Amino acid sequence: MSIKLNFEYGEGFMSAELPDNTDVFIPGETVADPECLPQDWDSLYNATLESIRNPIGMEPLANIAKGKKTVVFIIPDIVKGGNHSTSHRRVTIRACLDELYSVGIEKKNILLLFSNGLHARATVPEMKTILGDLFDEFYPSDQITSHDSEDYENMVDLGYNDQGDHVLINKHVFDADIAILIGHTQGNPYGGYSGGYKHCATGITHWKSISAHHVPKVMHLEDFVPVSTSSMMRSKFDHQGMFMEEKMGKRFFCCDAVLDTYSRQIGIFSGWAKEMQPVSWEAADKRTYVHWAEKKYDVVVFGMPTKFHYGNGMGTNPIQMMQALSAQVIRHKRILSDKCVFIVSSICDGYFNDERWPYARDLFDIFQRDYMNILPDLNRYGEYFATDEEYIRRYRFCNAYHPFHGFSMMSCGHLAEEHTSAIYIVGARKPGIARGMGLKTRATFEEALEDAKKKYVGANPNILALPKTFTTTAVHLCMKDPTQNSHTRDNAIHPCGG
Repeated sequence: MSIKLNFEYGEGFMSAELPDNTDVFIPGETVADPECLPQDWDSLYNATLESIRNPIGMEPLANIAKGKKTVVFIIPDIVKGGNHSTSHRRVTIRACLDELYSVGIEKKNILLLFSNGLHARATVPEMKTILGDLFDEFYPSDQITSHDSEDYENMVDLGYNDQGDHVLINKHVFDADIAILIGHTQGNPYGGYSGGYKHCATGITHWKSISAHHVPKVMHLEDFVPVSTSSMMRSKFDHQGMFMEEKMGKRFFCCDAVLDTYSRQIGIFSGWAKEMQPVSWEAADKRTYVHWAEKKYDVVVFGMPTKFHYGNGMGTNPIQMMQALSAQVIRHKRILSDKCVFIVSSICDGYFNDERWPYARDLFDIFQRDYMNILPDLNRYGEYFATDEEYIRRYRFCNAYHPFHGFSMMSCGHLAEEHTSAIYIVGARKPGIARGMGLKTRATFEEALEDAKKKYVGANPNILALPKTFTTTAVHLCMKDPTQNSHTRDNAIHPCGG
């Protein structure tokens, strides 16, 4: 007996016939999310207002703003967070604006800054999509911009923090009287959660700062897999964020929302990140760390669409593919057996999206030569790519990703190889690209599964199917019995002291 499931593939789906004892997990469906807040505008506005008027570890925003003049809103880019009419970004900006106006802050002294970090700088259509009506209020007067980490006239070098990290910050943020971080407490393979100090340590800084944490010496430590908020990476986010506050002479006013599968607000938490983060994480854990599995899995099956998360081409660009594969290892390691294999559909047709990732072909080509055995061998080229004038111009003026972003992808990408016995890409139109990254290729899910049984997992493996892996907001799967999770995250003290 078998079950038939469809997995993302290109712009459509590929079907698989899997044994009928295959377990299936879909975020928000297999295990329901915690109940979200009422989703009408008034209810969300009032809940947000309540949060910013009763922040954790800080004075209310209106109190802080009295007698002040300039304000910068630091807003996540389009990669995550939802763009619907009642999204956290839209509701929170509006609520904060009303509080600021009520104590005399003038609209002309407010800047909306997209915190894209090394991601592609926000396009005008993306700004409209994210901000809705707010776009028309602020764009005509040039009060919306997107972080440019290579614009040194608008960057401030803060020096080195106590961990030896070189920290730079956007000058608009440094100079403003008030800096408001609007974030999302969503599960993230990099340091456990987005939002909080991760937001400023990645979104408004420089590749030299990011090279302190998105690199092998941090991402290949034992504390990085499975995902946790007690890792060295999270510690570096926190230390960099607090160092920024120290040098600015002010604290970020944070307003983070815990979001569900459909980017709806479960809870809203405001205040000083050092004290607010652990509280928001406690609420987010109930949605993100799903204690569901009753056995370890030998085979995990999922699909990659062409377009998701970082942009169009992520499911075919080999550098991005490796990051996406590794993200599943990082999130779900607690439930994977030591012999686990992945079987993944990807059209893998040679589409690199050279406009978005102009450096990716060069990275792929270098990996095919010069004694390149594993992805970390590429790391020595990081500064070379990060200072390439043409790639930098494309980042600054053509909405491309910064070239150093590719190295954070590769540092992550190695973890898929390290923590699986094999990864099969099925349905690749140019299978040599997948093989060039150390992946196996087969035409179908069924062929890949039979090969895995012969070589790695035996005749009766435990199989987990993950439809909608990249089309829903991910969770971190855990064993139902907490004693079987066996990782520091499950009994950890958060590095900020929470």
